[in-house]
Amino acid sequence: MSETQNLTLVQAVRDGLAAEMRTDEDVLVMGEDVGKNGGVFRATEGLYDEFGEDRVIDTPLAESGIVGTAIGMAAYGLKPVPEIQFSGFMYPAFDQIVSHMGRLRTRSRGRFTCSMTLRAPYGGGIRAPEHHSESKEAFYIHEPGLKVVIPSTPYDTKGLLISAIRDPDPVVFLEPKLIYRAFREEVPDESYEVPLGEAAVRREGEDISVFTWGAMTRPTMEAAENVEGEISVEVVDLRTLSPLDEEAIIDSFKKTGRAAVVHEAPKTAGLGAEIAATIQEEALVYQEAPVKRIAGFDTPFPLYALEDYYLPEPTRIEEGIREAAEF
Repeated sequence: MSETQNLTLVQAVRDGLAAEMRTDEDVLVMGEDVGKNGGVFRATEGLYDEFGEDRVIDTPLAESGIVGTAIGMAAYGLKPVPEIQFSGFMYPAFDQIVSHMGRLRTRSRGRFTCSMTLRAPYGGGIRAPEHHSESKEAFYIHEPGLKVVIPSTPYDTKGLLISAIRDPDPVVFLEPKLIYRAFREEVPDESYEVPLGEAAVRREGEDISVFTWGAMTRPTMEAAENVEGEISVEVVDLRTLSPLDEEAIIDSFKKTGRAAVVHEAPKTAGLGAEIAATIQEEALVYQEAPVKRIAGFDTPFPLYALEDYYLPEPTRIEEGIREAAEF
């Protein structure tokens, strides 16, 4: 039996990086302050001392340059894991991401692949300044050629990160910083994979299916517990947003006939709309009520204390569950 450590989510990120760097000399990390400083959230702490400056590379503050350089490395066989300090800083690199990172295999007719994992802390809830709290995963889901992963537990974080690094195609790996140090979980010391593209049922239920991911998984579970005895809630943690595990979504919905989606991104054109459309296309005859979207508001992400009103929290999620269940 493998030994385990009781890790936080951010420690699981570091553990996954270290495990793959020990296994594969082609894996390297790069980004602003990831080296001697260990990253702004200490996700790469200790890696510089273990692997040296050739594999743990401190870069200038230039997101487009970080991603563009990583694409070139990946094209010639390395497996870079660039870090963007906050997902809201990824926009200067957007051209590199959508014009090159997601298209290299297609453009070269398979001659080149782009095996790289673009990491970034994402989401709100930590009272950060502007551009530090965005939840714009829909940008990357919409781009063919990119896989998009958002973990919600330390165990999944390590396994999904290892799967992402080993994947031959590019992965955008968004880490919910609100829960970086919120709780601990036993994580095996050995390397292991959590498959990309597979959702996890966190709670079995019969009356309504609630689909969520990342930091919203915990308040969704709390809301489900609050209505226990009145409404039987199934909670499905999607984990990988592209490719979406449509089979898991439809199987759960066919069982319950009702659905809600919880995400902190703005409601309009968020992934909740795609999930609702998928249900309409694949399981309409099972539907008992409109799909309820419980999401952030269609405004710029607010500062400081107003985050508490913007982010879905257990009470608002519970209200949404009741609305769908009682329709």
